[in-house]
Amino acid sequence: MSSPYGLQIVEPCTHCGERGGRLFCNLADDTLRGLDRIKFATSYPRGALLFVEGQLPRGVYILCGGRVKLSTSSSDAKVIITQIAEHGELLGLSAALSGEPHEVTAETLDPCQVNFIRRGDFLRFLSANGDACLKVAQQLSDNYRNAFDQVRLLGLSNSAAGKFARFLVEYSTRAGRQTERGRSSKLTLTHEEIGQLIGAARETVTRLFSEFKSERIIQVKGATLLVNNEPALAALATA
Repeated sequence: MSSPYGLQIVEPCTHCGERGGRLFCNLADDTLRGLDRIKFATSYPRGALLFVEGQLPRGVYILCGGRVKLSTSSSDAKVIITQIAEHGELLGLSAALSGEPHEVTAETLDPCQVNFIRRGDFLRFLSANGDACLKVAQQLSDNYRNAFDQVRLLGLSNSAAGKFARFLVEYSTRAGRQTERGRSSKLTLTHEEIGQLIGAARETVTRLFSEFKSERIIQVKGATLLVNNEPALAALATA
């Protein structure tokens, strides 16, 4: 079934062909049928808010398709993106388990399919399914590792160029493919969003793109990012 946003909506989790490659969704059929009974499938356009920082948790969100940015802000409205969540991830998990307010805001970067589960239903589901509890523990471990990587990105690079290079290395490694001309990936983040990921101003990111292109380290054409000189980029990332 297609949504107004061009998504192929998968209703029963047991019919999802990608569940084997996704952490929380890779559950036994009986467990997934129990999950199907308590979830609500919804599609969202780009720019929709799933929950906001400081809001009490209503439940958890399983990201089935698309990407969601998680961000936190200061009292003077400075924003840091803590993570770009990919399909298959659980969002709002920590707050749903603790009952404390959300630490971050979740906003869709693409049209997304999201399965929502009310907090009470989710906690009862975990109590009845040990395999799901193990997947939740693995998700929390991944969240911790992502937070550590973000702190390392922000804290261990002494210069904006180093942080920018580290971002490009990690992004192209995760989302890119090797071609004859270099590693190619689709970069759909704005300069402002990249700045929020690396703790730099949008103008700084724009300047660094220009410098890296003039030094023939990268090429950018539309939304396509091509890393021409991976050794040079890696050296900047570790400087």
